[in-house]
Formats: sequence, structure tokens, C-alpha cells
Amino acid sequence: MLEELSIKSLGVLESASAEFHPGFTALTGETGAGKTMIVTSLRLLSGGRADAGRVRSGDDKAFVEGRFRLPAERDGVIADLLDQTGADVDDDDTVIAARTVNSDGRSRAHLGGRSVPVGTLGALSGELLAIHGQNDQLRLIRGDQQRAALDRFAGATTARTLAKYRDARSRWIAVLDDLDRLRSDSRDLAQEADRLRFGVEEIDAVNPTPGEDAEIVDVVRRLTDLEDIRGAASQAQDAVAGSDGSVVDALGTVRSLLEAAGDQALRDLLPRVSEALVVVGDIGDELTGFLAGLPEDAADLDTILTRQSELKALTRKYAADVDGVLRWREEAQARLAEIDDPQARIDELEAESLAIRDEVAALASKLHSQRTKSAKSLSSKVSAELAGLAMGGTELAVTVALRAAEDSRLRIDVDGTAREAGSGGADRVDFGLVAHKGAQPLPIGKSASGGELSRVMLALEVVLAEPDSGSVMVFDEVDAGVGGAAAVQIGARLSRLARRHQVIVVTHLPQVAAFADNHLIIGKQGGGAKGRQRSTLATLDRDERVAELARMLAGLGDSETGRAHAEELLETAEAARNTD
Repeated sequence: MLEELSIKSLGVLESASAEFHPGFTALTGETGAGKTMIVTSLRLLSGGRADAGRVRSGDDKAFVEGRFRLPAERDGVIADLLDQTGADVDDDDTVIAARTVNSDGRSRAHLGGRSVPVGTLGALSGELLAIHGQNDQLRLIRGDQQRAALDRFAGATTARTLAKYRDARSRWIAVLDDLDRLRSDSRDLAQEADRLRFGVEEIDAVNPTPGEDAEIVDVVRRLTDLEDIRGAASQAQDAVAGSDGSVVDALGTVRSLLEAAGDQALRDLLPRVSEALVVVGDIGDELTGFLAGLPEDAADLDTILTRQSELKALTRKYAADVDGVLRWREEAQARLAEIDDPQARIDELEAESLAIRDEVAALASKLHSQRTKSAKSLSSKVSAELAGLAMGGTELAVTVALRAAEDSRLRIDVDGTAREAGSGGADRVDFGLVAHKGAQPLPIGKSASGGELSRVMLALEVVLAEPDSGSVMVFDEVDAGVGGAAAVQIGARLSRLARRHQVIVVTHLPQVAAFADNHLIIGKQGGGAKGRQRSTLATLDRDERVAELARMLAGLGDSETGRAHAEELLETAEAARNTD
């Protein structure tokens, strides 16, 4: 529930704050005092669009802060949002939501002391707060909103069916998109396959081995300078281990002399001499092997250069080196496996599409049956509420009909007839008003007056709220266009709704305000800072409520007659609340 609300520099409200209590709270005041700013502030906390024009003239920014009491058992969306944002929840299970709107239109949102995206603030408030204004009444005319109301009434079973339907429909559309793309791209795919196949064949014809290009560079260098390399290696080999004054012979002589010496210092050099002999011997063996591996002449150079040219032709077209060329070949073969036979893939997708289409059709049929069953119950319950709202004899007719197939791409078979698989199913849901018994239902958008539409929406909310409890419901002049006995009944219904929800109502009717458990008034004063009008927000005690109701009745707040009428109205409403 909403416990506190603070507003600064929003519209005509310079600074206002109020505490809210469980039950039914009425919000009244003179025209232009700023009653709608309360609803505007709550819309801002619900993630509504920031409008720089709402910032009080002459101020830099507007600020709204609300303290919400969270459900004792928090799970689902609320728990996830609090965990993701790291919002601080007070020890009394309340959390503070805040929104700032600058005069340049930029806005900031905070939740539990943490800066959060506006959408996150709206997601949390959306779980706690439902706002119904005159625009919401107009939305009730739309078919998608009527279907959403029916689904909400139908409950969790229908919600699960709808979720499964939408998942299947999304998968079906994805397969159809793949089919369309594959069919339209078949020519391009064929050209791509020819190019890849040619590349693979060209590489296979050369048949390179990993690292072969680097090895050939070394071979070519050696063959180009073969005689110089052979001479240098041969001379070095002779110097190391040749038969004429070699290093090995010299080191052998040194070792013999040291072994024969009687001085210990000379004999200590023997290990180093032996080590040198081993190293020099290894060098000699390597030089011998190197010389043995050299070709006798440079006759093979032309063959090697031809091979190098073949490899360079591949590296110019496919990659920077032979290893890259081989990787390109592997990737090309994998791609060919995908596109080489597009018709096989088309056939596979077509079979998958038919299977998913049947799944969509089955779920659409199930959804239609569930909605049809719920529509009868919804019609009955809302009609009963309308009878208590001075619309006796008027009934709400909720019809569920299958839509004709207009989009050939998403045609499904439901009950033996081609239907269209829309985003919310194959159904068209219509709310109509039956003026009297035996009359034909007419669409509420054409047959209902503004006052009747308000009462239909209220009756619908009362019915939809029956299984739930704990949320905050805000009504902005839901009683517009209503008066007399109908206004009294609206007040009674709001009072009944407040047993399960916290209900906040902006109203201009005393018959509605009299049923409230709590009464707030917005007043206006002139001569504020810089001569601007100021508005105030205050909670009324019982005596002050009588005066306000008298003013609302006929502007007779100071007269005995006005107060007597107001007192009677308040006592009647209190008695009705206590006995209902």
C-alpha cells in the first residue's frame, strides 16, 4: 500500500505531503487546485513519461517521493527487482520510490536510495499500483483491452495457455522467416556454393601441407646460395674435426698434456677440456649431417620455385599463409554442408512449420474454449454490479468469436475453419451493452455515455479485484458524468472495493467522497512566492469533512442548511459502510 506521498514544484503544487491509510481515501478540492497533480505524481512513480511542462513555473525541477509498504511475502517480480537493484528496504517493510523531472525534460528515478532506470521504477510500481483515469476508460473501448480484461478475469489457467500459445506462435514465425529467407536467397546460395566448391577444389589440387610455405622459403634460400653454403659448412667441418690440424686434435693434445702434468692446478682444468671436446664433437656431427642433407647441385631449384608459386597463388586468394588457407578450406566445407542442398533444408523447415502450426492451432482452440467459458461468468458478475450502480436492466455482453483469416501467412485451422493466429490468439473479444431484456448488444464505445462507461469500468474493476488483494487502486474522476443515485452507488462500490485494496479516488461528487474512510483536500492560495498561486494538501477531521461535503453539495460550507445536508449524507454513507 501507499503510506506517504511528497510532492514539490509539480504543477500548481509548490510543496505538499500526505499520509495515506488502508481503505478508501477521497481526494477533493476546488477546480484548479491541483487534484490531478496527485494522480500525475503517482503516474511518474509508475514510470510515466516525464513532461517538462509539469514543472512548476519558475522552478528548476519537480520532485515526487512515495513510500510503499511491500507485501509480507515477496516473490516474483518484486523480489527480483529489489534484488537486481540493491534497493534498501526499511525494517518496517517499506521502500521509498522517487522521481525527479528537470525543467529541460530530463528525469531521474530512485528506488530504495539507489539510482535505477525509469522502467525499473515503473515495473515495481506496476506490481503495487493501478491507476484508472478517463483515458483508461476510453481504452476500455479497444478490443485488445477488452480481451486483456477477460484474460485477467479468466485467471492463471488461461494465462498459462496464452503464454504457451505466444511461445509456439513466435517459434512458428521464426521458422516461416527462415523459410522465406531461404527461398528468396536460393539463387545467391547457389552462387555462394559454386564459389566455395571451386575454392576447395583449387586448394585440393595443390594439396598444401601445414607450414609448407615457410619451409620452402628456407629451401629456396639454400639452393640459391648452394655452393657458398656448402663451402662454408665444409671448411667449418674440416676445422672442427678434419684430419689436418683440427680443433678436436688440438683439444685431445691439451687433455693428454694436462693428464701427464703433476700439478693439481693443471689437472683441475681437465673437466672443462673434456666438456669442450664433447661440444666441439657435437658441432662436427651437425655440420657433417648438414652437408649430407644438401643437394649435390641446384637442379631442383626450378621445381621448388614452381611449388612456391602455386602456394603463393593460394595465399593471395584465400589467406595470408598456407595454414590460413587450410583453415579457409575447413570453413568452406562446413558452409557447403549447410547450403549445398537448400531444398533439403527447405523441406525440413516446411515440415517443422506444419508441426508448429498444428500446435498453435490446438492452443488457439483451447484458449478460445477457456475464454468462452469465462466470458459467461464475467458477463453475469459485471451485469450484477451494474444493477447496483443505477443501471438496472442493463447488462454487459461479453462475446468471444474466432477471427476470419486475413493474413494468409498465419492461417490456422480452428474448429474446421481457417482462422488468423493473432498475437493474443484467434479470438475477437467484444464488450457490448444490452439496454434491456431482449435487446441486441451494442458496442460500449457507441452505446455508452461517459457516465455509463465510468460505471462499466468500475463494475469491471470490482469484479476483477475479487480474487486479489493488497494493491493500490487509484481512480481519477471515475464518476465523471454521473450524479444522483448513481453517484451514491459508485461510492458504495468503491467502499466495497477498499476492503481488499487501498483505494484512492479523485472526485468532485460529495456522494462518493462521503463513503471514504479518509478524506484529503487540496486547497489553493494566492500570494505565494513571486505572487504565484500555491496549493496545499491536508487531511480532514470529521467536522472539516462535513464542511467540505457541504461546499461540494452546493457551495454552502458556512451555512447551517448546507452543513445539515452534508451531515446527513455522511451519516448515511457511514451507516451503509457498517451494514454492507
